[in-house]
Amino acid sequence: MPRVLRWPTFVLLLLLLMSAGCYNKPVRHLASDASLIEVGRSTRNDVIIYLGEPDGRRQLSGGGEEWVYVEERPSDLQRLPVAGRFFESEGREKVFIELQNDIVQSCEFREFGEGEFDWADDYDWQEKEE
Repeated sequence: MPRVLRWPTFVLLLLLLMSAGCYNKPVRHLASDASLIEVGRSTRNDVIIYLGEPDGRRQLSGGGEEWVYVEERPSDLQRLPVAGRFFESEGREKVFIELQNDIVQSCEFREFGEGEFDWADDYDWQEKEE
């Protein structure tokens, strides 16, 4: 490579690496946001303000509603700007909120590790002998 092109190439590469460090994706912190919810006091609107729209909803038998919020805990490698999408997360966090008449009846935070459900992939225990 000619000497004249080395310097601009180096500067361009340096700028690219520096801008990759500025990459920032907004993150929802479920544990801290869920701690703002007060059972018996917080309303449906409060939940939406603190946590946003739920990732899942279902109707309960007593006329109530359950909202579920899910967030993946990214691994350090997953935080890489371009290559991060090729790596797996460390686990998941979930918040389950039960609403009755627009008032929070329960708020439960759960954390699931990376291999928490690996047992489900082991179908040996489900095989039937013929």
